[in-house]
Amino acid sequence: MNSNPLPNEPEVSSLEVGELYARYKSYAFAVAYRMLGSVVEAEDIVHDCFTGLQSQPSTVIHNPKSYIAKLVVNRSLNVLNSARNQRESYIGEWLPEPLSDLGTGLEMAVEQKEMISYAYLVMLECLSPIERAVFVLREAFQYDYQTIADWLGKSESNCRQIFSRAKRNLPQDLSSVTRVQTTNKAQEQMLARFTTAFLNYDVHAMMEMLAEEPVFTADGGGRVHTVMRSMKVYKGVLALLTSRRVLTRLRSRQWVPTQINGELQLALLDDGQITEVLCLELDSNGERIRGVYLMVNPDKLRSIVVKAHEI
Repeated sequence: MNSNPLPNEPEVSSLEVGELYARYKSYAFAVAYRMLGSVVEAEDIVHDCFTGLQSQPSTVIHNPKSYIAKLVVNRSLNVLNSARNQRESYIGEWLPEPLSDLGTGLEMAVEQKEMISYAYLVMLECLSPIERAVFVLREAFQYDYQTIADWLGKSESNCRQIFSRAKRNLPQDLSSVTRVQTTNKAQEQMLARFTTAFLNYDVHAMMEMLAEEPVFTADGGGRVHTVMRSMKVYKGVLALLTSRRVLTRLRSRQWVPTQINGELQLALLDDGQITEVLCLELDSNGERIRGVYLMVNPDKLRSIVVKAHEI
C-alpha cells in the first residue's frame, strides 16, 4: 500500500481520525488483543494504527471498520513474528496478559464475546502467527476467506488450508473452550470450592474437582519466583495444588472473585494490592477443572481492576 498520497488525494483529517477512533477503538483493541495476548502491545498497535491513518488518502478508506482491522492484523503479525524470538528467551512459561472488563469497552467490541476467555487466549499460543491471524479473523470475527486472503496477501484456498491446519494444531476441541461455561453464580460456587480446597490442603476435595488430564501453568516472567514449567500430569497437579511447601504464599492472600476476560475468575490481593491472578478453565460440562493458570508477573497485572463491591 502506498503511504504517500498523490497530490490530488486529500489526506484523512485529524477530525476524521478522531471520529474513527471514537467509533472503532474498542473493535481495533479486540482484534489486536486476540492476536497478541498482550494488553500493552495491543494498545500500542491501536495507537499506531490511528496515528498512521492521518497520512492515508481518504479515498482508500471505503469501509473504515474493515480497513482498520486490516491495519491492526498486519501490524500485529509484525509484532508476533518478532515476539516469537523474545518469548523463546522468556524466563519460565509465557501466559497471555489477563484483562479486566472494566474500562476496556469489550462489552461493545465484538460479536463473538466468548472468544476472549483466558482459556481461549492460552489455546491460541499454540498457533504460528499466520495461523493465529487466519483463525482469529475467521472464528472470532467471522470474516470470509476472500477478505482474509486479500488482507494477508494470500489465496483464498491457502487461507482455508491454514485455517484447517490451525484447528488441527489446537490442543483441544474449540467448542469446549468457547462455550458459555456457566452462570456467574455457578462459576462463583466453583471458585469458592477451589479456594476452600486450596487453602485447606484438601486432597479429597481437589481430587473431585480436577479433570482427568489437568494442566497447571504459572507465569512469573523472571520477576517473581514460581513454578517454572507447566505441570500436565494428574498426580503432579494434585500434589502441587495441595502441597504445604509449594505456592504457600498464595494462602496468605485475600481471594476475590473478579471479572477477568469476560468470566468470573480470582484476583489475589495483599494489603489491597493485586499480586496474582488465578484463572480456571473448566471441562466441556463445566463440572471439572481442566486448566489452572496463575499469573504472578507484575508487568502483566497492571490492567486488572477489582471493583469495590467485589472486595
